[in-house]
Amino acid sequence: MAIAAALTVDEYEALPDSLTQHYELIDGELVEVANNNLEHNLLRDRLWQLLSRTATENDLGLVIAEQQFDFDGNTHAPDVSFIRTNKLRLLDLKLRVQRFVPDLAIEIASPSDKFEGLMKKIRRYVDCGAKEAWLFSIEMRLVQVHLKGKTLFLDDEQQLSSEQLPGLSIRIGDLFDCIRQGIAE
Repeated sequence: MAIAAALTVDEYEALPDSLTQHYELIDGELVEVANNNLEHNLLRDRLWQLLSRTATENDLGLVIAEQQFDFDGNTHAPDVSFIRTNKLRLLDLKLRVQRFVPDLAIEIASPSDKFEGLMKKIRRYVDCGAKEAWLFSIEMRLVQVHLKGKTLFLDDEQQLSSEQLPGLSIRIGDLFDCIRQGIAE
């Protein structure tokens, strides 16, 4: 009986795009990731817009969507990531998977996501060096902010801010309301 060897990030990188599109490398295996629905995409794009504006105005770094990073041999593409200026030199434009972790990684729960899978991913982000990881639940209108050693839960009436992006302050309810407005416009 043949036993398949676990893929490395370098081997994953060498695969053709057709084999890696909509897949992440988890514990050496290709794992399919869910396609995003419109709600998810609208929230992702709004977050990218708000974070990018703050990062640009304050010369803090780069905000990027759906970029894969190497989290201790696992490849994940957070919905939105922030990379501080001091890490920008690590970017390699030719690689599919960046060989470092972002300072802030944001995930938006999709209807097909499993709670345990999302929490494992968020924990991996922080354990591998992301200073913050945010998890958005559109259905519950709730945001979890994960920092090393603590988790904050924010609801509609609370403000979302970040030590990574000084000057950023977003009322959670306004953020979720903008999704509905984006559909109606």
